[in-house]
Amino acid sequence: MIPGGRRMPERAFLVRHGQTVWNAEHRLHGRQDSPLTADGIRQACEMAKRLRDRGISTVCSSPLGRALRTAVIIADEIGAQLVQVPELTEIDHGAMTGMTWTEIDEVFPGARAARAENRYGWAFPGGESYAQARARAREALTACGWAADGVPVLVSHEQIGRMLRAELRALSHPDALALRHPHGVVFEIDRSGERIL
Repeated sequence: MIPGGRRMPERAFLVRHGQTVWNAEHRLHGRQDSPLTADGIRQACEMAKRLRDRGISTVCSSPLGRALRTAVIIADEIGAQLVQVPELTEIDHGAMTGMTWTEIDEVFPGARAARAENRYGWAFPGGESYAQARARAREALTACGWAADGVPVLVSHEQIGRMLRAELRALSHPDALALRHPHGVVFEIDRSGERIL
């Protein structure tokens, strides 16, 4: 439970969506989308197999297409209910959406250095910061806790995923920002730590 009597899961499985075309091109997605690649579909299928036979009845997904496509593959494979949770959406990259960091350096000179000075509090122009996203991650976990019967699978994105893991494990901001989530990896997370399936 969290303050106000709302429920946060004590344990969850966390999945990042499969690789997309923009991932392969090193472009920032934010709230925009690009389709899963053939490798991304294969990753989703492999993660689904690792989640089979674990008694999972609920898959909570970001509504963005890349996450939702991954979530549908997983939910179909394990026979779980799929629930869209808007708070699981990726951090908003604002005016930098769809750009590579090379393009960002040309259009927004100095932005990368400013971000490095305060990575947690820095917000994408017209977008969101990690600090703002952490509050949203807390809301997402609460929503998933109410929606799920048992331990949920959360299908989300790398940056908001850092904040989800931080909330589930009560991590500091620096520890949260150091986390990585490669494609094709399923984490089982609780207060004691993380395990890769």
